Amino acid sequence: MAGSRPSALVYGDVDLNLLDGSAIWLQSVTQALVAAGCAVTLVLKAPVRTDRLVAPLRGIPEVTIRSPHAEGLLPGLTEASLTVPQAIGVLAAVDKAAPHDLVVLRGRALVSAAAADGSFDGRLWSYLTDVPQAVPAVTPKAAEDLAMIARASRYLLCQTEELRCFLEGSVAAACGKSVLFPPVLPALDIRRDPGRKVAPPGTPLKLVYTGKFAPRWNTLEMTSLPALLAARGVDAEVHMVGDKVHNDPRDPTYFKRMRGALGEVGAPAVPGVSWHGGQPRAEAMRLAAAGDVGLSWRHPELDASLELSTKVLEFGQLGLPVILNRTPMHEALLGADYPLFAASLDDVADVAASVLDPAVFELAASRTSAAAASFALDRAAGRLRTYLARAVSPALPAGARAPLRVVIAGHDLKFFGSLLTHFRLQPDLEIRVDQWAALGEHDESVSRSLAEWADVIICEWCGPNAVWYSRNKRRSARLIVRLHRFELNSPYPGQVKIGNVDQVVCVSDYYQRLTREKTGWPASKIVTVPNVLDVLQFDRPKLEGARFHLGMTSMVDMRKRVDLALDVLEELRRDDDRYQLFIKSGMPWELWWVWQHQEQRRHYFEAFRRVQRSPLLRGAVVFDDGGPDVAAWLRRVGFILSTSDDESFHMAPAEGMASRAVPVIRHWPGAETIYDTRWISESPAEMAASITALSAPAAWEEARQAAHEQIRAIDLAAVGDTWLSLIRGGGGAAAGGPAALLSGASSAG
Repeated sequence: MAGSRPSALVYGDVDLNLLDGSAIWLQSVTQALVAAGCAVTLVLKAPVRTDRLVAPLRGIPEVTIRSPHAEGLLPGLTEASLTVPQAIGVLAAVDKAAPHDLVVLRGRALVSAAAADGSFDGRLWSYLTDVPQAVPAVTPKAAEDLAMIARASRYLLCQTEELRCFLEGSVAAACGKSVLFPPVLPALDIRRDPGRKVAPPGTPLKLVYTGKFAPRWNTLEMTSLPALLAARGVDAEVHMVGDKVHNDPRDPTYFKRMRGALGEVGAPAVPGVSWHGGQPRAEAMRLAAAGDVGLSWRHPELDASLELSTKVLEFGQLGLPVILNRTPMHEALLGADYPLFAASLDDVADVAASVLDPAVFELAASRTSAAAASFALDRAAGRLRTYLARAVSPALPAGARAPLRVVIAGHDLKFFGSLLTHFRLQPDLEIRVDQWAALGEHDESVSRSLAEWADVIICEWCGPNAVWYSRNKRRSARLIVRLHRFELNSPYPGQVKIGNVDQVVCVSDYYQRLTREKTGWPASKIVTVPNVLDVLQFDRPKLEGARFHLGMTSMVDMRKRVDLALDVLEELRRDDDRYQLFIKSGMPWELWWVWQHQEQRRHYFEAFRRVQRSPLLRGAVVFDDGGPDVAAWLRRVGFILSTSDDESFHMAPAEGMASRAVPVIRHWPGAETIYDTRWISESPAEMAASITALSAPAAWEEARQAAHEQIRAIDLAAVGDTWLSLIRGGGGAAAGGPAALLSGASSAG
C-alpha cells in the first residue's frame, strides 16, 4: 500500500518513444489505474528519446516513472531497450525495495518469464494480446505456457469478451481469473467540428490513419487512395501519423517501399499523401480531428482477431466515421447496417466516396461516437475498482488488534474457493488451510498443530474432519461446520460432539429443517447461508439465438434426469423447431462409480437412443464437453434447466440467472426455499409451457433481467459478509436469511 492507495507496478514490453496502439495502451492503463485509486510506478523499457507519451504522465502526482537506463537500475545495462530477462530483473528489484499490491504486465513473453520467475505470483495482472486466437494454434506447449501464466496471475486482463471466452475454453486455469479490460479512451477536449461539412467544394476529402505501418495493417495500400478516388471524381488526401515502420521478414522490401511511399515529413513521395511523423497523442488526435474519415481497414488475415482496434474507438471519440472490415466483432460494435464496411481496396475507395453524402456521414459518425462512449476512462476506472476490491487487501487500521486466526479444514474445497479468497483479503483475519488428502485421510500432526493455533475453525463438509475437530479443538476456539447433503445419510453427524460446535451452516432452509429432524441438534446452532456465486464472472452478453437455446449443466448421475430435459425439448419443438438443447457435461461412462450400475447404464442408453431416433430431437441436442468454462458456455443459453430428482441447492440455475438466462426448475424437494416459485414447475409439460409463455422477445427480456436481479442476493459480496459475521462472532445468518431473497419465502423456523 502507498498510503491509503493500492500500489501498482506497471510495465509493458513496449517502447514509449514510438506511437502505436500498444504504447497508447500503456499510457492509458496508467491513467486508468490512478483514476481507480492506485499509486502507480511505471517502469520504462527504453531511454526517453521523445517524451510525447511520457510527459503527460509526469504531471500526475500519483505516478512515479522509473527509467532503468537513466537510473542505472541494472549493472552493465547497455542495450537500447530492456530484454525480457533484464525487465524481470529490474521489476523484481523495484518491487523488492517497495513491494506492490499488483503488478500489471503486457506481453506474453514478458508475462511468461514473470510467471516462471515466481516473484509476483498472485499479484500478476497479465494483459495478453499476442496469444493464440484459434484452436489449431493452441499447441500443447502454448497451452502449458498459458496455464503457467494463469496459475501465477490474479487476473488475466482480456481486451474483448471473445478473447476471454477463447482463453477459458482453451486453458482451464484461466477460468475464474479472466476479466474484461477493453481499450481505454482518456478524456479529450479535441473533437471534429460537428458543423464542418465533409469536403465542401474546392476542399479535398481528408482520410486519416494513425498508428504503426505494417503489411497486415494495409498502410501501403492506403497510399493508393488519392489516385483511386480521383478516378471516381473525388479530390482526396490521406494523412498518416506515426513513426513505427515494420521490417517484415516475409517481405524484405516492405520497409523500403512503405518508407518511400511516405516520403519525408511534409514532403510526400506519393501525391495526395501527407506524412506527419510521430506526434504526441494530443497532436495526433488534433490532426485526426481535422480530417473527415478514419482508416482502420486491415488484411483479411486479421478478420478473425479476438482483439479490438483502439484506433476505431479513438476516431469515434473524435466524431469521425471509420472505414473498417466487416467482422462479427465490428458488427456487434457498430451494427450490421453500418455503411462503411470494406473488404477490398476498391471497396475502401467506394465507401470513402459515399461519405460525401451527408446522411451516410451522419449515420457512420453517430455509430462510432456511440461505440466510443463505452470505452471512456471513467468506465475503465470503474472496472478496475471492482477488480481491486476483490484482489487487494485494505490496510489494517493503526492500533488494531492482532488478526483472528482462522483454519479452513476439508478434503474438497471446490465450493469454498471464492470464499477462501475473500477471507484472505480481510486484514483482520489470518487464514491457514488444513487440506485433507481424502474424506477421512489427513496428517494428524498438521491438524493438531492448526487446532492449537486457531481461534476459529471452519470444517467444509460435515465429515470426518468435523468429527476430528469437534473432539480436538481448543476449548476457547470456535468451530463452524458446513453441511451440504450427502452427510445426512452418513454416520458422521452422529459422531460429531455437537456441544463443541458453535454453528452448523446449511445452504437452504429445506436442508436446515432436515438436519434438525435427523440429528436432533439444537435449532439455535443451525443456520442457513446460501452458496456463493461470483455474479460478475457470469454476467456476459448473450449470443445470437440464445432465446431459443435451453441449457443443462451436468447430466450425471441419473438423478439429474436428462430424460425429463428431453421431454421439455420435444414438447417445445412440436410447435417451434427453433428450440435446441445444449448439455455441458462429462459422460456417464467416464465415472466408474456411475457406469458400474446397470440401472444407470439403462437410463443413458434410452436417453441417447431417443436423441438418435426421435424426429423431434434429431439434430436438436448438442453435447458439449464438461469443464470449468461454464460462464463462456452460458452465453449461448437463454433458458437454464434443472430437472433433478433432488438437490441441496443446485448452482446451475443460479449460474444461469447470473448469466441473464431464465431458470426453469422442476419442483425438487426444497427448491421453493431457494428459488422464486415463478421459476418452478411440477412437470416437463409445465416447464415447456413456461418457456413458450416467454417466446416474445420482450417477455424473455423482462424475465431474464428479473432473474439476474434476484441472483445478486448470493453474490460474493453479500454472502461473504454473512460468513465474515459468523467468523467474527457476530451472528448474521439465520433460517431464511439470504436464501429467502431468491425464493420470496418467509423465514423458516
